[in-house]
Amino acid sequence: MNSNIRRFFLASMVGSAAALMVLGGAQAADLPVKAKPVDYVKVCSLYGPGFYYIPGTETCIKLGNYLRFWSELNNNSVGINPDFGAGGASNRFSNGYTARARQNLSIDTRTATEYGLVRTYFEGVFQWTTGSNSGLGNGSTVYQSLGGVSAPNNANPGAVAGGTVGVWYAFVQFAGFTIGKAMSQFSAPWGDYPGNYTELPGSSAWDQVNQFTYTADFGQGITASFSAQDQVQHDTTNIWNVSAATPAGLATGTYGGNDIAGTVAPDLVAMLRVDQAWGLFQASVAAHDNHAAYYGATELTGHPDDKWGWAGQLALSVKNIPTGPGDSINVTGVYAHGASRYTFNDYMPTVFARYSGTSLAGAYQSVGLAGLSDSVFVTGSGQQLTTTYGLNGAFNHNWNAYWHSSIFGGIGAVRYNSTAKGYICGAFVTGLALSSGIAGCNPDFNYAVVGANTSWTPVKNLSFGVELDYSMIDQKFANGSTVALPLQSGNGKPAAVYELKNQSSFGLQFIAQRNF
Repeated sequence: MNSNIRRFFLASMVGSAAALMVLGGAQAADLPVKAKPVDYVKVCSLYGPGFYYIPGTETCIKLGNYLRFWSELNNNSVGINPDFGAGGASNRFSNGYTARARQNLSIDTRTATEYGLVRTYFEGVFQWTTGSNSGLGNGSTVYQSLGGVSAPNNANPGAVAGGTVGVWYAFVQFAGFTIGKAMSQFSAPWGDYPGNYTELPGSSAWDQVNQFTYTADFGQGITASFSAQDQVQHDTTNIWNVSAATPAGLATGTYGGNDIAGTVAPDLVAMLRVDQAWGLFQASVAAHDNHAAYYGATELTGHPDDKWGWAGQLALSVKNIPTGPGDSINVTGVYAHGASRYTFNDYMPTVFARYSGTSLAGAYQSVGLAGLSDSVFVTGSGQQLTTTYGLNGAFNHNWNAYWHSSIFGGIGAVRYNSTAKGYICGAFVTGLALSSGIAGCNPDFNYAVVGANTSWTPVKNLSFGVELDYSMIDQKFANGSTVALPLQSGNGKPAAVYELKNQSSFGLQFIAQRNF
């Protein structure tokens, strides 16, 4: 074989090999690739039903919570009796019903580590609530949603702007510490819902607050917690500068300018709990700093010194009582001085104005006025702390596997000291021409709610319920006292003489809920 033939043969072999390589590559690309093993979701039985392992991790996760629709008759709100605002006006601005739709979503993750359990928990809410129409004082009205958005943005009932999105829980737990937004350690596990849907005075709320907490577990259901929690909104009612009171404000139960300064100290909470098969006992205490702003428009006007308030609470739950399996009695009692949110939770209003008829000659209508504060002061004076106390409870009964009923009630009392009464009554006499004068003026009041509900659960995790609530404003002004209220354009009340009188109201709720 000569050199030319060898070169031709080698070139042919190389070309053929290259062609085979290209063809082989094309064929290999078309061949099926062996799939990786599927990491199926596995049940995690360490923390109860509903948990699953996140694939590829040792972390367990649970998704859940509920969807609820409920509507309340004779109310401009849901779950709060109509004793304020347009609902309390008892006229054409008062809604015949208010409806709310809510979706709650929770995400619970747990991981076992060499340092103990690491847990994160999130709960969010998506909610739409019917709003109200308020008067403008010129023969026209404006629509206002409970989400705080005015027309036209939420004129369409399906508009996102008319609803609300909220973060209720967002915390991490590790080595006994709870850090983030969680239920207040002051509250009993049922908060202000011992067996009800409406808000009850007489206890701290089933509510969430930013906190830094350490919990010691002594075994056999005995725990103790020590917490620093955010006081903004959750733990503060009003710090009223009565020198800034106006007739328009007094007509709604607002006894001054709300003169709250910035936060300088969290609320300090300690709690001891015994949770066993027979039931639960809990004792809680809290310290609350009342930090006021200035007497006037600038820092040159001075300010009152801080005053620390406090609250104490006892809670008791008795389970499996003789009336039937699963029955329970829940009771809570609280006393507070300069920390009124621990008696009237932050879902409740702090001012009350409920109207009805009158038989008093010369009076247009009657009204029950009441105002709640942590403290009051006037320019140049120190803070006068407000005392509150209350009690609530419920008896919960299972008729059978499908029917459940509760009867419940709660009362909260508000008491001002003599100095504070002097400040407030001076404003009433001057601003509202209180007919009985200083001698017949007493801003103390009691507020109570009682009711009953029944629910039907036709299938597991689906229930329908109805609840009837009756509320009472028991004010302490002298019998026959009258006030001259200014025009209130928002609810159509004219400038006129009104009799100060105890008031009451009804609310009827219908609830449908699906848990998952």
